[in-house]
Amino acid sequence: MSNQSSLRPSWAIRITALLLLAASAFTTTTTAVAAPPSGDPILIGVSGPLTGQNAQYGAQWKAGFDLALDEINSHNGINGRPLNYVFEDSQSDPRQSITIAQKFVNDPRILIELGDFSSPASMAASPIYQHAGLVQLGFTNSHPDFTKGGDYIWSPSVSQADVQPLLADLAVKTLGLKRIAVLYLNTDWGRTSKDVFVKAANERGAQVVAAEGYQSAEKDFRATLVRVSAANPDGIVLISYYSDGAQIARQARTSGINLPIAAASSVYSPKFLELGGEAVNGVATNTSFFPGESGPEVQSFVKRFEAKYHREPDAFNAYAYDAVIIAAYALRAGGPDRKAVRDALPKLHDIPSVVFGKATFDPATRRVIGVKNINVVVKNDKWALLESKATVAQK
Repeated sequence: MSNQSSLRPSWAIRITALLLLAASAFTTTTTAVAAPPSGDPILIGVSGPLTGQNAQYGAQWKAGFDLALDEINSHNGINGRPLNYVFEDSQSDPRQSITIAQKFVNDPRILIELGDFSSPASMAASPIYQHAGLVQLGFTNSHPDFTKGGDYIWSPSVSQADVQPLLADLAVKTLGLKRIAVLYLNTDWGRTSKDVFVKAANERGAQVVAAEGYQSAEKDFRATLVRVSAANPDGIVLISYYSDGAQIARQARTSGINLPIAAASSVYSPKFLELGGEAVNGVATNTSFFPGESGPEVQSFVKRFEAKYHREPDAFNAYAYDAVIIAAYALRAGGPDRKAVRDALPKLHDIPSVVFGKATFDPATRRVIGVKNINVVVKNDKWALLESKATVAQK
């Protein structure tokens, strides 16, 4: 790895070209040198939810993974070997993610791990990956402490230390909220996110008049909503996943609480619309990917995703796609050696990325440098760009 060109395999040139909508300029030269990959596959281990209340996220991941694998394996795989993944269902439960981690570290075929979905599930397993020397790429893990677990713990996800101030901007500056009630998932991720949000909202001149935590298995939020309503808020902020966020919105509307709602980016999912129905119209959030963006990287990805799946991609499809591309770059540079894969990550620069355009890790934080933010709102039962305060104000 003496120079930058050694970190850019033929399939990477192809993907860069695709992301820049210039694939035609590279097709002839890339195809000419590419050969079908053969031999034993290079394996990625994936720990995430395929069943349970967060199963939709796992389904979204698989779609992104498979699109990335199609493109990589159609252009010589990883140094001539096919790339594949083993997906173990954790239900995003820390107890199960620990068991999966023990299984993965004991399988020498697995050279890098992706997941888990939730920060608590990932962080429970991090000591196992760190001790064994297997990179854990927690691509949806935004807890500020996640990458502090060691030099084998990396994440292209933006930290909640950066994300929650953006949610505060949305709630206070865009929606104009001054008295905010916060409902948050009572996990380490939820509590940490709530604390960062409250501080950021106060700094922007708003007051958090109520903050109520709830358990992940909770289904009836009516008593909680009554309590926060008694504090006379002018809006609600949800630090939730799609399933609980949709239920809270539905129960708020049926209880006659028609305040504006802003939510953490984790609700940005088609399932949130399906579960919430008309009740989630007007709910605003922010995201780092939206298929309506005009950028060439995004529009190229959208076209390729729609060609394969006949539907628009969402943020979690894009996150998963990017994660496999990052893993493939590290595997190509490091070869079939776990430590070499870890050593490659800080040396990679400008990895083609749907979310970031080009992704480079900060070696100190082991997160991708830069923050991207797009405000969106549910409008007429669909996600749309948030254009003005009037779009969501529903008092």
